[in-house]
Amino acid sequence: MIVMGGIIGSGIFMNPSVVAQQVHTPSLILGAWLVGGVIGLAGAFIWAELAATMPAVGGQYAYLREAYHPIFGFLYGWVLLLVIETGGMAAVSITFARYLLELTRLRAPDWFIAVAALAILTIINCLGVRFGGRTQSILMVLKIFAIAALIAFGFFAPPIESAVAMPMRDSLTDFGAALVPVLFAYGGWQTANFIAGEMREPRRDLPRALLLGVVGVVALYTLVNIVCVHVLGAQGLAATSTPATAIMRAALGSRGATFIAAAIAISTLGFLSQSILTAPRVYFAMAGDGLFFRAVARVSPRTRVPIVAIVVQSIWTIVIALTGRYEQILNYVVSMDFIFFGLTASTLFVFRRRPDCIKKTPGHPWTTAMFVAICWLVVANAIYRYPGNTLIGMSILLAGVPVYFLWKYSNRKGA
Repeated sequence: MIVMGGIIGSGIFMNPSVVAQQVHTPSLILGAWLVGGVIGLAGAFIWAELAATMPAVGGQYAYLREAYHPIFGFLYGWVLLLVIETGGMAAVSITFARYLLELTRLRAPDWFIAVAALAILTIINCLGVRFGGRTQSILMVLKIFAIAALIAFGFFAPPIESAVAMPMRDSLTDFGAALVPVLFAYGGWQTANFIAGEMREPRRDLPRALLLGVVGVVALYTLVNIVCVHVLGAQGLAATSTPATAIMRAALGSRGATFIAAAIAISTLGFLSQSILTAPRVYFAMAGDGLFFRAVARVSPRTRVPIVAIVVQSIWTIVIALTGRYEQILNYVVSMDFIFFGLTASTLFVFRRRPDCIKKTPGHPWTTAMFVAICWLVVANAIYRYPGNTLIGMSILLAGVPVYFLWKYSNRKGA
């Protein structure tokens, strides 16, 4: 549930149309989602091997620290807190608020609903891993039910004819552009590794969870896109920004549109719950290494969770949501996230030289090299398309270098 919850957000309800705007035949649309699923599965195999070899709290932070140098782990945690996780959470919390207000007709500012949702989920996850995990499982079951309903009703919905004519100029570069939103939709499996140190049998259970979770998501995403093409057609899918709503309206009328709005609200809430449950373990691990405030490394003696780390992340998320800068932040989250995807996957080449490495990645080193290359091609594409926003992200990343040495100096001085 945690693996699938980290992957499935609101994107699958909207991203099929973004893909259809890049490639214009049903076979290429479905092909993009299947290729993206294969890439996601390759990433899951890599992270499964890393989890089995080094089942430590902090996931990517720990792998980068041990394989290369502590500064690489610190820089990952630095941008995770300031940009990647909190920026995404801020945007998703506002999305949740807007859908909830639309459903309930409440008269309240969206920022108030977003802050309230973040506060409630923070409290739930401070009550313990088991309590937070159960909440995540409930939300994930509801999310899967909503997607299953979309698939089931979509198969029986009448096809909608579209009068929109799309240019048929599909090329290899178009297919590459279509893969970008697909890869974003499949991202998130790696967050389950953050809590490896709090699992009873991480070497056994986490690799299973990663592989089963990613395979389950690939199956759901593929079926959703088959339904989208069946009901809307390739041209109709490209012409709408809300394909899930269009399908459910065709199947059930206005009740279907209301249902899918509720499903998107639940999906966003599930993503927030999963982020609050997992990502603070990175800051906890950083503080334990003396690279962050020592209070962040404290574990509640009653609930056995890093409450301060959870609260710090939620407070910064609320700050971003209240300032309204989350949309700009999301523009440069992409380059930061995929830089560290590729860098983390490359640690497998280092760990494979160690005798205690538990080999689980089929086709290594070729499949691992392919995954690293794809990640860095996404970064290159982001630099080419959004040079200004990428420069901001790189500046935040580089600003972490003097901060790292400041922490190291403070620790030596305190000792």
